[in-house]
Amino acid sequence: MATRDVFSEEDLARLRGFPELGRAELIRHFTLTGADEAFLRKFRTGRNVLGVAVQLCTLPWLGFVPDEVSAAPAAAVGRLSQRLGIAMGELRGYGEREQTRTDHLREVVAYAGWRTVDTGEWKDLDEFLFARAMEHDSPKLLFRLACEYLISSRVVRPGVVHLLEHVATARARAREETWTRVAHLLTDRRRDELDLLLVPDAYLGRTPLAWLGIGPTSSSPAAVKAELEKLDYLRRLDAHTLDLSTLPEQRRRFLAGVGRRLTAQALQRREPERRYPILLTLLAQSAVDVLDEVLLLFDQAVSGRESAAKQKVTEALAERAKGGENRQALLDEILTIVLDPAIGDEQIGPLLRGRIGMDRMRAAWAEKRERLPRDHGHLAMMDASMTYLRQFAPQVLRAVRFAGGPGTDELLRAVSILAELYATGARKVPAGAPVGFVPTKWAGYLAAAAEAGDTTAYRRYWEIAVLVGLRDGLRSGDVFVSGSRRYADPASFLLTAEAWAPQKLEFCHLVGKPAQAADALAQADDELHTALSDLETQLAKGDPGEVRLTDDGELIIPPLTAEDVPGEADALRAELAAMLPRVPIASVLVEVDARTGFTDHLVHAGGKVNRPAELKRNLLYVIIAEATNMGLSAMAESCGVPYDVLAWTAEWYFRPETLEAANAAVVNYHHRLPLTQAFGSGTLSSSDGQRFPVKGKSLTARHLSRYFARGQGVSTYTHVSDQHSTFDTKVIVATAPESHYVLDGLLGNETDLPTFEHATDTHGATLANFALFDLVGKQLSPRIRDLGKITLYRTGPRADVLARYPRAGALLTRRLNTDLITGMWDDLLRVAASVQGGHATAALVVGKLCSSKRQQNALTSAIKEYGALRRTVYAARYLADETYRRRIARQLNKGENLHALRRSLAYAGEGALRRRHHEQQTEQMWCLTLATNAIVCWSTEYHGLAVGAVRREGRVVDDEVLAHIWPTHHENVHFYGTHAVDIDGELAQLDADGYRPLRLADGDSEHAAG
Repeated sequence: MATRDVFSEEDLARLRGFPELGRAELIRHFTLTGADEAFLRKFRTGRNVLGVAVQLCTLPWLGFVPDEVSAAPAAAVGRLSQRLGIAMGELRGYGEREQTRTDHLREVVAYAGWRTVDTGEWKDLDEFLFARAMEHDSPKLLFRLACEYLISSRVVRPGVVHLLEHVATARARAREETWTRVAHLLTDRRRDELDLLLVPDAYLGRTPLAWLGIGPTSSSPAAVKAELEKLDYLRRLDAHTLDLSTLPEQRRRFLAGVGRRLTAQALQRREPERRYPILLTLLAQSAVDVLDEVLLLFDQAVSGRESAAKQKVTEALAERAKGGENRQALLDEILTIVLDPAIGDEQIGPLLRGRIGMDRMRAAWAEKRERLPRDHGHLAMMDASMTYLRQFAPQVLRAVRFAGGPGTDELLRAVSILAELYATGARKVPAGAPVGFVPTKWAGYLAAAAEAGDTTAYRRYWEIAVLVGLRDGLRSGDVFVSGSRRYADPASFLLTAEAWAPQKLEFCHLVGKPAQAADALAQADDELHTALSDLETQLAKGDPGEVRLTDDGELIIPPLTAEDVPGEADALRAELAAMLPRVPIASVLVEVDARTGFTDHLVHAGGKVNRPAELKRNLLYVIIAEATNMGLSAMAESCGVPYDVLAWTAEWYFRPETLEAANAAVVNYHHRLPLTQAFGSGTLSSSDGQRFPVKGKSLTARHLSRYFARGQGVSTYTHVSDQHSTFDTKVIVATAPESHYVLDGLLGNETDLPTFEHATDTHGATLANFALFDLVGKQLSPRIRDLGKITLYRTGPRADVLARYPRAGALLTRRLNTDLITGMWDDLLRVAASVQGGHATAALVVGKLCSSKRQQNALTSAIKEYGALRRTVYAARYLADETYRRRIARQLNKGENLHALRRSLAYAGEGALRRRHHEQQTEQMWCLTLATNAIVCWSTEYHGLAVGAVRREGRVVDDEVLAHIWPTHHENVHFYGTHAVDIDGELAQLDADGYRPLRLADGDSEHAAG
């Protein structure tokens, strides 16, 4: 693995030098103790003292010290200079003799308790890298993990090239080890079966491998049966029994992903040592995926009938209400007479018969209707769907074996009985069949049918109750299926106790959490008291315009006033926009690609191949077609490139992982632009969902009247940084809880953004999220609606809290169960490690472990209890600090502005997606994200160049003003009309520095570089 294949020369230079320094890092790493000063003073001269101080503080920050010590961030040097009383200029002459700098570093390492890499350290590092290489194959990720490992072990990082050589060795060793661990599964018969996966089948009309990869687009009975056919095929190959547990989960995912990307022909050309492990993992993964699809389709098919029945009930109730208007009017007249105290009892009858009339009352009596059951007839409406449900339910219950946790015995026994009824064709529910699982609102149907002796009706009602109960149990995790991933036992999402024990200390070091519960609670208690002290000070002011308490103790949180935008910001924004070039979206993509090389990350699915000259042009056409929602057919007509060429390009080069890598290249470049730092440091991010309508059938699409007046749609959940860049995109079901996906985007961040703090609206502010964010070393900072109404917790007796905080303490109405947290602390860390290490996604953990309908287990309760503590710390801080509240609101506004940009860009077809499969929709949304980031990057860069031009005129432009020049304003970029990608022509318009000339007010132009 050549170094340049992993890192560019620019990357290498950045890795060897000083990065940007945030305020938190400045305080944490560049604060000297008295002992530090005593150590430094022995170096005598001011130059050496300051130089050694920089080395001493840089070592724990970076894990090494750059050769050019004098290039340290000015803020860091200034802080040390002030503390030591040495002029900053003294540092310029430090380290002229390399030997002096090296000797000083050796003393710093010894004083700080660090070590240099020796033979034993290399051995430990190699073992660590090998273990990680069995989980990941990305050299950049392995390099970063190695750096984190060395820092946590207090070992000085060696040279970049040397470290990359060990990364390459670990990757090669992982490939050899993979073969060794699966070779025993590869009997002659299995090898033949695996080879047949790659041979076209006349019945299927394609290879079995391709057939297995075709997903359903609807939840119809035919679709369920098609997936069941695949499941039966895979079980005949014993795919469901393949034990690949000797390979780490991440290694299995990696190999299966390679198998999906490669064609049958490409796999046939691979040597057996690489081909068979790929096919084995792909076969095993297909068994899991198809089983999940069967269960998902079962869920959606039952839910579809249930929703249709609810709609009919709603319509019937509306009609019933209309028909009852006359009876209601009659009742009003009768009550007027009966309730009049002036009318005697003996007069009521004659008045009713005379004034209202017997005919009218008889007619009303004739229209009387039976009283509706508790569910208003919902189950009766579902009864009409039995023919539909029986088209697939028997096959599902025959093919799948269900298990469950406490409280599911009756339901599982009912499922078993129903499967037997389906198998034998029996019509009568046997005596003693369980009914305890049936909801109370439906129990009356069964009782009435039993009382009437109507065995047919009883069977149908009981059958529907079983199927709906099974659906609900699968959703909550109370019922699970062995061999499934989405519907597995929630406990299986976690690292086993045996796997967790050796990782515990390493994980605690990486996330900065104490290994002992007492230390963790003491740390959290200190944070809470600090926040409460600030809140007490705030409440004591009693300012009507700020957070305050009323005389009755009610907490008042006034809405934030409009942001105080500097008066010159609006004028400057308009002035700069007028200076920017006006270009079409194609020109933006060509320019940004020229500077970032993002199209280089769109690699062929078959591996490294020659890239023809027209490939880059076609890649950009596909990106525009997907981002604007034009589609490839319309783009082919617009640009003149044949549809087949564009479709082939999209098929072979566009996948979620390649698009994510291309997007990361743009985000990383944007992160390094000078003007970007005026927007934010990159440590704060936010996430939110954006809805898009969908044309045609799709498993991910749902009806949601609030967003889709006619038809269905999906939700795109995006994570954006405070620098206006989008670093993660997921397509989720529009009705799915967004809170499940909040943490996933941060943990899956592959960009250089140092995201640490995350903002959401109320949807993300679940107790589980508060707990998990803290346990993986992140900060959740949501904007919670009705914050004053949530329950806050105290860690001690109420009297003690009130004595210390008379006002703020009254808001903490419940006492925290610290014993529960203490008893489950090790398991809480294990959950966090499982999520951060990729053993389970946060969406699975939050969605299953913490949403069970059965009695909560201790782990679930502990997660929520710890989340309640973290939410209380957050709430106290949020209420006490208006600046904090404004920063969160500002970040969420940045997300809304990016939503507007994406909506404007995806204009074609009225913004309705035509992609039907989840992976296709994901690819399209990543194209939209990539194009959006390209626009933001281009706009940021040219705004920066325009600011430079203004400053060269002698005008002062403060960074505070520049913070309000948002690059999401895209008036200078045209999205509409015919698209033409002429790469050579576009690049020819750029000057020697690679930019277009700015437009000046007098009509002349100025080269951007000035």
